[in-house]
Amino acid sequence: MATIGIRLEDKNRWERRVPLTPEHAAEIARVSGHQLLFQPSPNRVFSDDQYRDAGIEVTESAVQADILIAVKEIPLDLFRAGCVTMFFSHTIKGQPGNMPMLKRLLDLGCTLIDYERIVDREGRRLISFSLHAGYAGMIESLRALGLRLRSRGRETALADIKPAFEYADLQDAERHLRLIGERLRTEAAAPLVIGISGYGNVSRGAQTVLDWLPVSEVTPADLPLSGIKASGATLIKVVFGEADMVRPAGDHDFELQDYYTNPDRYVGRFEDHLPHLDLLVNTIFWTIRYPRLVTRDWVASAFAEGKEPRLQVIGDISIDIEGSIEISLKATYPDQPCFVYDPATDEVIDGVEGRGIVVMAVDNLPSELPREASEHFSSVLKDMVPALGDADWSASFAELDLPYHLKTAVICHRGELTPAYAGLAGPLAEHGEG
Repeated sequence: MATIGIRLEDKNRWERRVPLTPEHAAEIARVSGHQLLFQPSPNRVFSDDQYRDAGIEVTESAVQADILIAVKEIPLDLFRAGCVTMFFSHTIKGQPGNMPMLKRLLDLGCTLIDYERIVDREGRRLISFSLHAGYAGMIESLRALGLRLRSRGRETALADIKPAFEYADLQDAERHLRLIGERLRTEAAAPLVIGISGYGNVSRGAQTVLDWLPVSEVTPADLPLSGIKASGATLIKVVFGEADMVRPAGDHDFELQDYYTNPDRYVGRFEDHLPHLDLLVNTIFWTIRYPRLVTRDWVASAFAEGKEPRLQVIGDISIDIEGSIEISLKATYPDQPCFVYDPATDEVIDGVEGRGIVVMAVDNLPSELPREASEHFSSVLKDMVPALGDADWSASFAELDLPYHLKTAVICHRGELTPAYAGLAGPLAEHGEG
């Protein structure tokens, strides 16, 4: 029997999610025979007493368990020699800020399992908070657009949308946004065009929220719009796929798998669409190998010689710092979700007022809907945890007996990078010292 510890979340005061609910924790213990321990937390969306009532022990010794599970990054001083850990490590892209953490795990001979790499044999992610990032991200982006337009003299009911964390739950948010939608129908104004980059789970969540409002959908080929009149303050939705974001650099056709494998054969074309949007909601997974969607150069040219673009707000749900949205210079928190990027100074000012483009860049959006996000995540994780407890972690990686989807998520084992992540040796050498 293994002991499995669930650590409290303390990355910031907004983080209230849990990897396992009381109900699912009790089910795991009953079915698998493994002991689950939860570290006490004053902030968790499910209280300590709810876990106790479910028969789960709540104790500080949870962090000494055989397997330590969390949602966000675990502080370096909690890692023990040979420990087995599971959390969102934000290391697989070689992120500089987390290389010291990965080096610490290697130095201590530890094992790291990353949720982001739990995938099936087709490479599809099996567990995530993506839908809930989309829900909260679209709520925050629509609110930002409303507030930005108000600051520029246009009143719209979008400005009365509340921050996502102020809604009691997702149903409460839906009820309110549908009321907002009824008000939008009465506004005599031109339609607002909302572009969504990507079509995965984050996009699906974002589109679910947008569809609570009076919205019509067009294709990227329909841009720029002409001859479309608003029915009240109708919103226009445009969803962009990869073929809308890039074009072949040479004399060949666009082919999706070729683009994934050989992105250097393609160049970005997304900036062709930007002049036709009021709001861009970014939901794509991105690495430096791929073209950016929005560059500093485009923003500078859009504001050159006294000009101002139609684009008012970018809801950067994906939020890679200076990544696919190059003007996303920092991540934000729910109580101050937006900043304005000023191309004249290459600096940002918190809020939605001023010359430039507003960026909504909250980096832990699912924490704004902590109960639903946790319940969804836990419903998937509960079926994976018993295999972690059953595994012989003293075995070599080659002999480690784990289901395929979990073994693919092992970033390092017993202090060594696993073969799929050997490429992290370079970022470790460059950024591994804290």
